[in-house]
Amino acid sequence: MNRIQSKLQENSLEKKILSIYFTAGYPNLNDTVSIIKNLEKSGVKMIEIGLPFSDPLADGPTIQKSSTKALKNGMTTEILFSQLKNIRESVKIPLLIMGYFNPILQYGIEKFCKKCVEVGIDGLIIPDLPIDVYHEKYQAIFEKYNLINVLLITPQTSEKRIRFIDSISNGFIYMVSSASTTGAKNSFGESQTKYFKRIKKMNLKTPQIVGFGISNKETFLQATKTTNGAIIGSEFVKFLKDDSIENIPTFIQSILK
Repeated sequence: MNRIQSKLQENSLEKKILSIYFTAGYPNLNDTVSIIKNLEKSGVKMIEIGLPFSDPLADGPTIQKSSTKALKNGMTTEILFSQLKNIRESVKIPLLIMGYFNPILQYGIEKFCKKCVEVGIDGLIIPDLPIDVYHEKYQAIFEKYNLINVLLITPQTSEKRIRFIDSISNGFIYMVSSASTTGAKNSFGESQTKYFKRIKKMNLKTPQIVGFGISNKETFLQATKTTNGAIIGSEFVKFLKDDSIENIPTFIQSILK
């Protein structure tokens, strides 16, 4: 069984998953492994490693700037795989790569999937890969390597589309909290709360984890009232800019305590 599936089974709705996103190669090129290890020690249950890209359409300014800096630092797909080659000697929690389709396509879809499995990556999140294209052209490759492709929904996604995504998903559904770019918020409004409740009422077979706009304990608790977990990205990237890797436990405990 894939580590993502195992973790979701372990964590019932009473025990919410905190997933953290960060950009590989940021703030410094060789920080990737140290950040992952410190996150696991701090109680994080899942990690999304951002593969930096020059045109990150779904990302807000904080993550865009981190991607630009990571690329300037020299981060590439090959360097990331090299950094991760021994990660499973010490890290047990699920690891995903979140990135845009262009660099993966350039690398070669099957070659990329094969390399992910070799270094211990459990899943991919590719926001700009159309669901139909994935289903028709690439799902068989992902399944061949037991690699989960996490699909996204937004408040504007139709029920028919959500049902289709649910039918072809085998990990979790990435539930985008609003139809905007990534970025931290201090609280969620009524429209987002209604959206969370609406999805819960659909009784989907696939667990849902909320992303975009989770920044503190309040938004984490709001987002996980009706879902299996939440992802913090921009706020953690800001933390890495302003603080040190050694203080990651302080940041995580401010969410989980």
